[in-house]
Amino acid sequence: MQVRPDAPEHQGGVILDKQELLNLYEAKGALLKGHFLLSSGRHSDQYLQSALVLQYPDIAEKLGKALAEKFANENISVVVGPAMGGIIVAHETAQALGVRALFTERVDGQVTLRRGFSLEKGERALICEDVVTTGKSVKEVITLLESLKVEIAGIGFLVDRSNGKTDFGYPARALLTLDVTSYDPESCPLCGQGIPYIKPGSRKEVQ
Repeated sequence: MQVRPDAPEHQGGVILDKQELLNLYEAKGALLKGHFLLSSGRHSDQYLQSALVLQYPDIAEKLGKALAEKFANENISVVVGPAMGGIIVAHETAQALGVRALFTERVDGQVTLRRGFSLEKGERALICEDVVTTGKSVKEVITLLESLKVEIAGIGFLVDRSNGKTDFGYPARALLTLDVTSYDPESCPLCGQGIPYIKPGSRKEVQ
């Protein structure tokens, strides 16, 4: 894993050196090593479990403020995050921006708004997620918001595992950008070694 050598970020009084942010994940046991099935369907020998970092409200608040600062001039009226990983990130970022926070859910395979959540045509939304590899979940949220004629101001996430390679068609900004290797299941060397993989979150071997 390599960290992109960007300069430190000074966000809302919080100094976020990218190496320090990676160290934070390690210190909280959130940088896992093994054989993982990612939500994108790809496999990897490393996984960032942001929930272990976001379980601390003071840290979640600081990360939300830092992410909000990256979009402070975008006239955002609502922040939307995909369940589950984007819920806390969206909430803390929305709090820092002084706007409301919504989250999407999957119903019968389709990403949608539930629980009385609604968006008005022309609203300016920021989409937030914890970790992005291929951006599958975020792209599904984009499709939903576009169908509702919502203006998408950008995409914010804590960690970009694609090293900036994922294109969403909108401005995308991350607190931490990493170059993490992932594999197609058909060519995964860990599968070739017969190592069972884990679907993060369940901690259950599924192979």
